[in-house]
Amino acid sequence: MATPQNSKKLRSLIRRLKFNDYVFSLVGLVCMMLGVITLLALFTNLLIDGMERLNYDFFTSFPSRRAAQAGILSAWVGTTLVMLVTAIVAIPLGVAAAVYLEEYAPKNLLTAIIEINVSNLAGVPSIVYGLLALGLFVYQMDLGQSILSAGLTLALLILPIVIVATRESLRTIPREIREAAYALGASRWQVVSDHVIPYAKGGILTGVIIGLARAIGETAPIITIGALTFIAFLPPAPFSGDPPAGLFDWLQAPFTVLPIQMFNWVSRPEEAFLINAAATGVVIIVGTLAMNALAIWLRYRIRKNIKW
Repeated sequence: MATPQNSKKLRSLIRRLKFNDYVFSLVGLVCMMLGVITLLALFTNLLIDGMERLNYDFFTSFPSRRAAQAGILSAWVGTTLVMLVTAIVAIPLGVAAAVYLEEYAPKNLLTAIIEINVSNLAGVPSIVYGLLALGLFVYQMDLGQSILSAGLTLALLILPIVIVATRESLRTIPREIREAAYALGASRWQVVSDHVIPYAKGGILTGVIIGLARAIGETAPIITIGALTFIAFLPPAPFSGDPPAGLFDWLQAPFTVLPIQMFNWVSRPEEAFLINAAATGVVIIVGTLAMNALAIWLRYRIRKNIKW
């Protein structure tokens, strides 16, 4: 039977724990607001500086030695093509590797070592991937300083992110769903393909898009493999030109990307080029935020439509 003294101590303990929760929530809110306000301040500063250059001509013009005529056509086209190669390589490999590790791989020492290394690779500096790609793709495989090399480099960079995010999504699926499917006679592949992956695809898509959003802003590995800082032409379109280009000739074309174009303009002493760099920074940030917003929206819609 609880004594009045014990009840008093219990109430005191509850009040102290509630106060600690309140303090922690307040500190977390302040830290979050500091980060958000800092980001908004930096973005607003870029937007004010680069607003005058954010027009149609800026997106449809090649880089130029005259700042007023310079644009980001070759940079955003190169970014789009590089990200296309990255997505085609990283998404199937990452999802397949995660499904194998989570659903098929035996729980032994080798699997544990692989899992630890995959998690560690997600935190490796991007320049390391650039050096690896320089030796492997550019020199050993003789792919040259091309869109294909850049796409494969960024695919290596985000592959651990895709694997980790996919595995976390697969782990959220209740085991009862698997057991119910097995009880009805489904094979392991039928359980994975018809039940586990469809229920987890919201989290999988979120991880994939966040990985691609990180890859868009990477500069170090792209510079390492030899991306151009000034390029005034586009990769050859399939079946264009004389003689006609092949279907995949654009993969071997030289390229540049938005972060490198921004870096090139920042290094110029003229103030007009700094305005161009600010406008490019706005484009990069808006693209990254749009991809993250798309990930949140997809996760919300998919989870809303799932019926357990």
